Amino acid sequence: KLIDRCIDGNVDYLVPLGTTGETATLSKDEKNAVTDFVTEVVDSRVPIVLGMGGNNTQELLQSLEDIDFSKIDAVLSVSPYYNRPSQKGILQHYKMFATNCPVPVILYNVPSRTGSNMDAQVTLELAHDVKNIIGIKEASGNLEKVMQIINNKPKDFLVISGDDILALPIIACGGDGVISVVANAFPKDFSELIRQALDGNFDKARKL
Repeated sequence: KLIDRCIDGNVDYLVPLGTTGETATLSKDEKNAVTDFVTEVVDSRVPIVLGMGGNNTQELLQSLEDIDFSKIDAVLSVSPYYNRPSQKGILQHYKMFATNCPVPVILYNVPSRTGSNMDAQVTLELAHDVKNIIGIKEASGNLEKVMQIINNKPKDFLVISGDDILALPIIACGGDGVISVVANAFPKDFSELIRQALDGNFDKARKL
């Protein structure tokens, strides 16, 4: 019901196994079951961005072998958590993962969850140097950082809000959209808000 509600609400894509949910406590078999179920129900109606992340780089690479990527369009990969890796460590983790991932990768910076904050320079280095990295879900809440990334990124690199409440201002700064929580409850209204903002109709977007 949730999948159909979101698609009927005109969302652009779905993100199963994101971090705002049960994912952190699911077993490998449960994650595979969720992935299989979502791809079956979606049936290619919208693209699917699969959540995949971890603080063990080798284990994350091995998990790539367990997934059928034929119906997966991209991966959203949260930065390593708990270990509090250095910026160089985050950089090398993502380079290794993206190089081995068979579909495009969207970075995910969410320091309130992970305990580490990816610098804008790390994001930009990955954006420029790793072809398979196509964007970032930025949830640091730092608009100055977001603007720095937008100002210096490659042309086609996506800057996506990771905070519903900051989606409108990030789009106003030149961002590309949002990976949303509230859209699960209000997909039609929130999708319309984002589209109006992306089209530059900020009066309508503000009212929504």
